Amino acid sequence: MSNYYSVNPKFYISVDCIIFGFHEGKLHLLLLKRNFEPARGEWSLMGGFVQENESVDDAAKRVLAELTGLDQVYMEQVGSFGAIDRDPGERVISVAYYALININEYDRELVQRHNAFWVDIDELPPLIFDHQAMVEQARALMQQKASVAPIGFNLLPRLFTLSQLQSLYEAIYGEAIDKRNFRKRIADMDYIEKTDLIDKTTSKRGAALYRFNEKVYRRAPKFKL
Repeated sequence: MSNYYSVNPKFYISVDCIIFGFHEGKLHLLLLKRNFEPARGEWSLMGGFVQENESVDDAAKRVLAELTGLDQVYMEQVGSFGAIDRDPGERVISVAYYALININEYDRELVQRHNAFWVDIDELPPLIFDHQAMVEQARALMQQKASVAPIGFNLLPRLFTLSQLQSLYEAIYGEAIDKRNFRKRIADMDYIEKTDLIDKTTSKRGAALYRFNEKVYRRAPKFKL
């Protein structure tokens, strides 16, 4: 049995995290300006190697926490990327994950220490290796999931206006949504609750603030945008 394993090659396994945030009506990605080789000075996703004492999922959670200080974050696996020459340093197979976080709730000191920056997803610089393909695949998967499950609320503050909610989904799909149709669909979702609070940051009259009630959603999970 041991000979069966020993005669086969050994590879490095890594994880890469595509971290989405939402700010001023735009989707953003948290990217690193690399300060180590290979590709020093170039733009990269946050990544790291899987250690002997952890699963691939646990490695992704650790890497995300090391950059943002956050745990209990919404994450999904995107897929594996294993082209022979994808990493010029060594033969590395990477498993990519995307994460959705509230852009106002991360550890700024940690992000600064890692030389990381939020970048508008429509203005991305060239990324190293196959990271652009990871981002594209992650965004496609997020769009599919967001149409049937309320994952978008992970990108919003606890209280939000309907205009913020609509602009979020417009950013996710990259296209305008008819306001009347959108609000009709939202009105049918009991788990999007109107509160007594008003947001007056955009106008004197203000706009009603809403919240997502996960307990109500779990009792009647009917979500489709």
